[in-house]
Amino acid sequence: MPTRRAFLVSTTAALSATALPAAATTATAAAPVRAAAPNGPVPAGPDSLGVPLTDVLLIGGTVAPGPDGRPACWNVSTGAPAHLNAIDPATGDVLVSAPLPGAQGAWATAAAPDGAVYVGSYGNGGRLYRWRGGDTVEDLGVPVPGETFVWRLAVDADGKVWGGGSPNGHLFRYDPDTGAVEDFGRPIADQTYVKSLACAGGKVYSGAYSQARIAEFDPATRTFTELPKPPGLPSADGQVVYDLDIHDGRLYARMGSAFPGPMFVYDLAARAWTDEIPDAHGLNISPPDADGGVYLIQKSELRRYDPATRQLTGTGLTFTGRVQNARSIGWAELGLPDYPGTSLVGTLWRGAMFRYNPRTGAYATLESKVRRDEPIEILALGAGGPGTVYAGGFLNGGLASVDTRTGKPEFHRFSQIESLLRGGDGSLWVGTYPEARLYRYEPGKTWSSPEYSPGPDGTPDNPERAYTLKDDVQMRAKALVEVRGKVVMGTVPDGDRLGGALAVYDPDSGELEVTRHVVRDESVFALATADGVVYGGCSITGGLGTTPPTRESGAVFAWHVRRKRKLWELVPVPGAGTVTAVAIGPDRKLWGIAGNTVFAISPHASPRISPPAPKVVRRFTVGAGRGGGDLAVLGRYLYASIDGNRIYRVDPWSRKPPVLVVEHAHRRLIAHPDGRLYFSSGAELYRVDPRDSVPGDQDD
Repeated sequence: MPTRRAFLVSTTAALSATALPAAATTATAAAPVRAAAPNGPVPAGPDSLGVPLTDVLLIGGTVAPGPDGRPACWNVSTGAPAHLNAIDPATGDVLVSAPLPGAQGAWATAAAPDGAVYVGSYGNGGRLYRWRGGDTVEDLGVPVPGETFVWRLAVDADGKVWGGGSPNGHLFRYDPDTGAVEDFGRPIADQTYVKSLACAGGKVYSGAYSQARIAEFDPATRTFTELPKPPGLPSADGQVVYDLDIHDGRLYARMGSAFPGPMFVYDLAARAWTDEIPDAHGLNISPPDADGGVYLIQKSELRRYDPATRQLTGTGLTFTGRVQNARSIGWAELGLPDYPGTSLVGTLWRGAMFRYNPRTGAYATLESKVRRDEPIEILALGAGGPGTVYAGGFLNGGLASVDTRTGKPEFHRFSQIESLLRGGDGSLWVGTYPEARLYRYEPGKTWSSPEYSPGPDGTPDNPERAYTLKDDVQMRAKALVEVRGKVVMGTVPDGDRLGGALAVYDPDSGELEVTRHVVRDESVFALATADGVVYGGCSITGGLGTTPPTRESGAVFAWHVRRKRKLWELVPVPGAGTVTAVAIGPDRKLWGIAGNTVFAISPHASPRISPPAPKVVRRFTVGAGRGGGDLAVLGRYLYASIDGNRIYRVDPWSRKPPVLVVEHAHRRLIAHPDGRLYFSSGAELYRVDPRDSVPGDQDD
C-alpha cells in the first residue's frame, strides 16, 4: 500500500538571487516577477508508492583470487549503494558482498598481485576503493579532483594502480605503498574521456572516447605517444576505444560500444597492426591458455582466437539478447565433473555466469546468487490509463507498470528508458537509449522482448521496435508527443557531436522522417503539441557533456508536421543553455522552463499568419539553484519543477507569481488524468494531490 512520507511545504518561497523588476501590469508584458509563498494551512504531503524498478546489473569485473585464495568472479553490482561481489564460479555462491559507500556503480575493477581488488566508481565524485579482506572496502578518496567518473583501472607489474576517467580525461597513478596519487593530465589533448586502459612492458595504454585514438604513456620519460589509427577503420570521428587488453605482447583494441564492433590486434614489439576481428562483443578477453590462445565473445559465441594463425574457433557456447558481453572472464579450477583442470569462467550483465572446459568441450550458462533486488533510479515517467503510471529505469533499464491504488509494480527487464508516451489507442510508446530507439508496447498483450526479457516461445514481440536512429547518429530519445496519429521524438546526438533531431513516425505506414539541426547545433530536450504543430525546447549541449557548444542559449521552435517545415525559433531566456520543458497551458499559450525562469510565449504558430510572430509574454524567476526540470499541466494550473527539489504552481490566468507547493527532492514530474501529480525521487515514486492545496489560493 502507498505510505505517507514526511515532506516540507515552505512558508517562504525561494527567491531568485538576482534583483527583479516589479510585476508587470499588462497581459503581454514579459518582465520577470518573484515566486510567492503559500499562505494558510499546509497541504497534505505526498504518498510514497515505493520502488517500482529493481533488478541486477553487473558492469565492471575481473577474475582474481577470492577470500579463500581460489579464483572468483569479481563484479560490481549497481545499487544504492553499489556492491563489490566475489562469486564462486563453481557454485554461484556470493563469497564477498562489500558495499561501496556513496557509489552508484563502477565500470572499473582490477586486481593487484598482492591480492587486493580495486574499484573506481561513479555517482559520488569518482572515488577509488580497495578490498583487502572481509565484507568491507577502504575508501581511498577521489584520485583526481574534477573527475567524477572513473572509467577503467589497470595494475602494472609493480602493483601500482592506473586509472582514467571523465569529464576531463586525465590519467592517474595510485601508489599503494605511499598512498600518493599522481595526475599525468590528458593522454590526448582534445579527448576528455579515458574510456579504456591496459598496462604492459612498463608502458600504459589508454583509449579515448569519442575518437578512436590510443595513447602510449612512458612513465620513465613522462611522455605520451599516439599510436597510428588501425587500418580499415574509415574514420576516428565518433568511434570509441571501448576496450583494451594486452596479452603476450599484443594489444587488443575493440572499437564501438556495448554492442559488437571491430577488435584490432597490435603487435607492441613490431609497432604494427596485424589483424582485425569483426563483431567482437567485449568487454574483455581472457588471459591466454597454455597454447597462447585467448577467448572472447564474437558473433554471439564464445570463440578462441589464435594470434599466431589468426584463426577463430567456435566452442558451441552461444549467448542471446541485445547485450552479450563478458563482464569478467578468466581461468579457474572448478572441481566439477566434465570440467577437469582449468576452465574458462565469467559473468554476464544480468547476474548469470558461464563456464567452458577446453578439454571436454563442456559448457553451461547458469544463474549466480548475486543480489537481484537493487533499486533502479527512475529516469522516465508516463501516465497510463486509470490507476496506472509507467516508470522507466536508468542504466539497468526496465519498465514498470504501477498500480496507483496499491503501489504494486509489474516489472519487465528492458533497455534504459528516456521517455514514455501513452498513445491515443492506449498503446505505450517507449523511447530508449542508446541509438534513440522507439518501441510500441501494447499493455493488454503478453510481454516479450527478445533483446532483454523473452516471453514464451512463439510470442510476438511486445514491445515491438519501430525504428532506431543509429544511422542518424542520435543517442537519446529525450521527448515524445503524438500529433494527429503520428509519433514525434526529440533526440540528443551520439558521441562528441552537436545537433539533435526531430523524428516524425507514422505507425500506419511505417514512414519515418528525420530532421537534424531543427535548431542549429542544439539537442531537442522537450516537446509539446497543439493544432498540428510541434513545439520543441532545445539545449546547447551535445552528445557528451564536454562537447563545446557553439551557441549561448537554448531555443524554442515550432514545427508544422504536415508541411514538414519550421515555422519559427526563439530564445526565450538569453543565457540559459537549456529549455528543459515546454507545455501548452490551459490558456493555450506555450509555457516553458529555462534555467530558473518559467516563461510563456504567445506562439501565433498558425501557418495562415505570415510571418509568424511569437513573443515572450510572461516570465517568472523561481529558485536559485541548478534550474528547471519538468512542467506538468493539471486542470487550470501548471506545475513547474525547479532546482530538483521544488514544485511551483503557476496560474496562467493570474498576474500573481508562482506558488511553492511542494519541497521534496525529485527528478521527474508528470500530471495524471486522475487529478494528481506523480514524481520520482531516486528510485522511489511519489504521488501528491494538488487539490489539497492552500484554501483561499485556488481562485484569483
